[in-house]
Amino acid sequence: MKKIVFILLAFFSVVFASAQNVNPVSWTFSSKKISDKDYELQLVATIQQGWHLYSQTQPEDAIAQPTSFNFNKNPLVTIDGKVKEMGKLEKYKDKTLDVSANQYSNKVVFVQKIKMKGKAKTNVTGKLEFQTCNDEKCLPPKTVNFSISLN
Repeated sequence: MKKIVFILLAFFSVVFASAQNVNPVSWTFSSKKISDKDYELQLVATIQQGWHLYSQTQPEDAIAQPTSFNFNKNPLVTIDGKVKEMGKLEKYKDKTLDVSANQYSNKVVFVQKIKMKGKAKTNVTGKLEFQTCNDEKCLPPKTVNFSISLN
């Protein structure tokens, strides 16, 4: 009987532990009208203390997956340039592994300028991929879908 109780306890501990979703980065999405047909999309990553998020650009010796953005085609919208990063960039160097990384802690704002082709309400949709790590481990890359309203 003790074996059965132990096995059940171990089973439920494993199920409970794997059910906990570690998610140290939360995202918010918004748009800001800057002129008649121009908008800025803001994709904001808020990062829990002790964790970091990787920049879109990484050094040659980096092994982390950089943050990337993929915007779905929309006939009413033109993407203007590349996504810009606004935050305090940290240049990290691990002397033990001999690798480097460009990363952010606490918060980073990714900004994409867009141009509307006409006057209409629409959304800009897409997905972003990112990886996050702390001093002990890295989580697998994660994909987040987004939809940002333009009014």
